[in-house]
Amino acid sequence: MPDVPPRLVGYARVSTDEQNADLQVEALKRAGVPDELIFVEVESGRTAKRPKLMLALKACRAGGTLLVWKLDRLGRNTSELIKTVDRLHERGVNFRSVTQSEINTENMRTATGALIFNIFSALAQFESDQIAERTRAGQAIAKAQGKKFGRKPFSALYSTEKIAEFQAARAAGMTVVDACKKTGIPRSTYIKYQDVFKSGAVDDIGADDEDQTTR
Repeated sequence: MPDVPPRLVGYARVSTDEQNADLQVEALKRAGVPDELIFVEVESGRTAKRPKLMLALKACRAGGTLLVWKLDRLGRNTSELIKTVDRLHERGVNFRSVTQSEINTENMRTATGALIFNIFSALAQFESDQIAERTRAGQAIAKAQGKKFGRKPFSALYSTEKIAEFQAARAAGMTVVDACKKTGIPRSTYIKYQDVFKSGAVDDIGADDEDQTTR
């Protein structure tokens, strides 16, 4: 019986629907991760409950590797990053950052490698804290000036015509990635609202769903 190659699982994350995960996804593909084992999340790195991350971790097998584009895609909380990677190691699963060659399981077994991982983890949280501070300051100023802030709801960003254009591209034989590029729709948005893109029923998105795009 031929040897089965170690399983590679990829995890990509963007914080909002308006951001694009294609760069991360393409890097994971080039690293050898198959399409069906790339999990794309639209969520803040500070959020503990991330369904796609849970699926990615569940898909990992002993001897295999979980890959991310950068360490901060896995998360921006130092303690959670350390816990997640430790749990992977306990299961015999390796971890690697595609763009940060020094962050990998082999290096993390050394004192220097562990230190580098902790430094990058702390930097990820530091950057996240800075972003949060700037956001709060900007919101306070906007509120004082009577301005409204927050992202537009899905129905305001993507019309039924835009959805129809996407459907036509898919019907013509285009892949999801190519259809997204043609229509300018982020792949992460397609993943989050697959049912809408398949049915074309933009109005089916309830107020609760649209509110989620403003948090």
